[in-house]
Amino acid sequence: MPQISLYIDADTLQKVEYAAKQQHLSISKWVANQIKAKVEPVYPQEFYALFGSIQDDTFVRPEQPRTQDSPREVL
Repeated sequence: MPQISLYIDADTLQKVEYAAKQQHLSISKWVANQIKAKVEPVYPQEFYALFGSIQDDTFVRPEQPRTQDSPREVL
């Protein structure tokens, strides 16, 4: 598995160590999880079940203003 080196100040290192300890993880695993969460956001499983779940007639899309497009250049 590839490795990376990080240069952080002592204050930040203390916070990372504390956060990792709270989750019972090694610092390496905690940092890897944080990076993964930023580059591969994952939604909770229940998130997708919410689509279309509102049964309220007052919940409607507002009317969109009708404007003309700007003239376009012919290519």
